[in-house]
Amino acid sequence: MKSEVIRLGIQTDHDTQVIDITDRVKEAARSTGVQNGVCYATTMHTTSGIMVNEGLPDVEDDIISMLQRTAPELRDDHRHQRFLPSDGQMAVNSCSHQRSHLTGMQVAFPVQDGELVMGGRQTIYFAEFDGPLYREFIVHVIGV
Repeated sequence: MKSEVIRLGIQTDHDTQVIDITDRVKEAARSTGVQNGVCYATTMHTTSGIMVNEGLPDVEDDIISMLQRTAPELRDDHRHQRFLPSDGQMAVNSCSHQRSHLTGMQVAFPVQDGELVMGGRQTIYFAEFDGPLYREFIVHVIGV
């Protein structure tokens, strides 16, 4: 049994965006040499997400729009919207945490014969909700 973790970086360009990371996850999984097992892609941040959906610009826009409606910015009832002594600054990103919670932090795919087993229309996305920032995600492959 083999277990390998690969840390990858990504620079986001906007406050909110989804970025196709499918090829990067597939390549990282291939590089481990695992033939049969499972591959996880996990964000290292609480204001971003990892998600799967169909790779079409309209779908991407609709997902962002839905998240913005569901977790709107700068509401008076956001408890995280206050001065944080631990950070020495105002917290103004409650909606970013909420959107991350809705998308999730991780996806998993089977690995068979050295390749991810994915549906023909599935795309793996890194979802940014508090950018632009340099971010990291990991690809963890376990198997034989």
